[in-house]
Amino acid sequence: MPIQQPSNQIKLTNVSIVRLKKGGKRFEIACYKNKVQEWRNGVETSLDDVLQISNVFMNVSKGEVAKSNDLQKAFGTSAVDDVVKEILKKGEVQVAEKEREHDLATLRKEIATIVAEKCVDPATQRPYPVGMIEKAMTEAGVSVKAGKNAKSQVAETLRLIQGHSTLPIQRARMRVRVVLPAAEGERLQEQLRVLAETVEKEDRGQSWETVMLIEPSQIRAINELLQKECKGKGRVETLTFAATADHN
Repeated sequence: MPIQQPSNQIKLTNVSIVRLKKGGKRFEIACYKNKVQEWRNGVETSLDDVLQISNVFMNVSKGEVAKSNDLQKAFGTSAVDDVVKEILKKGEVQVAEKEREHDLATLRKEIATIVAEKCVDPATQRPYPVGMIEKAMTEAGVSVKAGKNAKSQVAETLRLIQGHSTLPIQRARMRVRVVLPAAEGERLQEQLRVLAETVEKEDRGQSWETVMLIEPSQIRAINELLQKECKGKGRVETLTFAATADHN
């Protein structure tokens, strides 16, 4: 005869518990993994798709449901949906230690991969393997922030590597093509050359065309120059976002 589990015990899989302490008590909701962040980002808008169980608990794992008067005292309402929304907005996602370590390691690898894609060795203009970037991150004392995505942490990571590691590194240059009417090209070529690190090619004909390597931050200056001086007659095209010595 099968053993009966206590009826108030809730066995959940693929669960993410969000906890909020308020009014001296702890309140929890049981959500699907990844859905909490999607709700906070505005990607998911349906509570039914976020919650595994449409209820508020004192303790999810024990199946201890919060009483209406406790909700009323702490939140000023006993309406479950309103309480759930506040917990989703302000609560802390509970993550097991092993899962936290795995998530941080994955995030760290993702940051290192983006840095490797965007940066090069200044001497060779070649990209570094991701493993070398990870070692430099460790040397520089880079601390990955779990609440932020990888892309938003790249600039700070690069700054720390440049300042606190022995790895020479710089942002890879962008390869751009600037096309202007011939007369405008002759007039503006010196100003454009100042904004370039390297001029790779220049062609003169009915139009003036140049291919240059620039620091990524200079793309705005080039666009502003063309807009101011050419009144829409010139254009700049990005050929390569991260040009390296591997480019043929």
